[in-house]
Amino acid sequence: MAALMNPFILSCLAISLFPGSLFVLANDVGSGPCNTDLAALLPPPYGNASHLTCLPVWNSFVLRYHQSRDHTLTVVLSALYTTGWVGIGLSRDGLMVGSSAIVGWFNKKGQPRILQYYLQGNVPRQVIPNKGELPLSGAPPAIALYEATLYIAFQLKLSKPLARQSVILALATSYPKYHRLTHHVDSKSINVDFLAGAVSEGSKYVRERKRAHGALGMLGWGLILPAGSMVARYLRHKDPQWYYIHTITQFGGFIIGLAGVVVGVQLYNDVGPDIPAHRGIGIFVLTLTILQVLAFFLRPNKESQIRRYWNWYHSWVGRVTLLFAAINIVLGIQAGHAGNAWKIGYGFLVSVTIIVFLVSETLFWMRRPGDKAQATQSFQMNPIEQALPGKVGYHASDLGKFPRQSS
Repeated sequence: MAALMNPFILSCLAISLFPGSLFVLANDVGSGPCNTDLAALLPPPYGNASHLTCLPVWNSFVLRYHQSRDHTLTVVLSALYTTGWVGIGLSRDGLMVGSSAIVGWFNKKGQPRILQYYLQGNVPRQVIPNKGELPLSGAPPAIALYEATLYIAFQLKLSKPLARQSVILALATSYPKYHRLTHHVDSKSINVDFLAGAVSEGSKYVRERKRAHGALGMLGWGLILPAGSMVARYLRHKDPQWYYIHTITQFGGFIIGLAGVVVGVQLYNDVGPDIPAHRGIGIFVLTLTILQVLAFFLRPNKESQIRRYWNWYHSWVGRVTLLFAAINIVLGIQAGHAGNAWKIGYGFLVSVTIIVFLVSETLFWMRRPGDKAQATQSFQMNPIEQALPGKVGYHASDLGKFPRQSS
């Protein structure tokens, strides 16, 4: 029985029984959270603790890691453990939803389990085992239990150095059922700078700021600005009312959209999400919107020869802005894992906008022939002059020279 307690023998037994992962039960390996002899607990490449950065991060959670020059990140997480499970996840925005996590536990029979999970939603059925976006290297994840401390180790093969990253820590007291995780009893969001070796508190208002950013962007660029553009196209016969409505609407939509950008910048500074497409298109849309505002103040007079070119520029830049804004709203909903309520809400808004556009455009073209006829009528000759086809050079002073007809 003494031989069975040898860590090396238990490690070999773990490899043979669970080839997809490694586990060890160990005894005396050192003291202190950062002084533990990992070589007696974990197999290579996790056992070499001399090059690992050790950071106490939250309660009993201790994070050890090393990032090599070929962008291989080795991670060892330890935490006090009695029952349930312990997990660590990498998040794009500091929230659980949309993150990928490595979770480990020992079940009631003392059998180890360590799996990757993809957190698609908030309910247990949306936490999918053996799925995720963590690029695991060829080294299998390992798990070890020493006294009351659980050790979870894994290695990632990255395409570039990992700098500031949102990390999710969680634990539960109930065992997973058929690899389905039970609800966690506690969790923590932190920001880890893997280059500087520093840990900071995760933002407490990430969820609220995400909702505010999405709501303001959807309201400004998804509703108010499109409505203002329709006013300029379909209500020009209500002059000058259409101009004032269009101006007030567009400035209001710009201010609301700009507020959404400010919230988005705060959110980016807090968690640094890796969403370059959404961020890049957002900057592009904001730039075009600012150009539209500047164009308003540089608008030439109606008598100016360049007014027609200004009108062409203003209308088409506005259409391009709204198109890319709609695309970016969709990207934001997907990147933020906003859920079905946001998708249905924006889908309904787009549907109503399209219906209003089609109806207004149809009425606009139906009204055009009448407008042309009216324009033609306004350029006709004077009715009196029409009555005198032979009269050339007629003047109003000649009116008294015509004989009156007797009634």
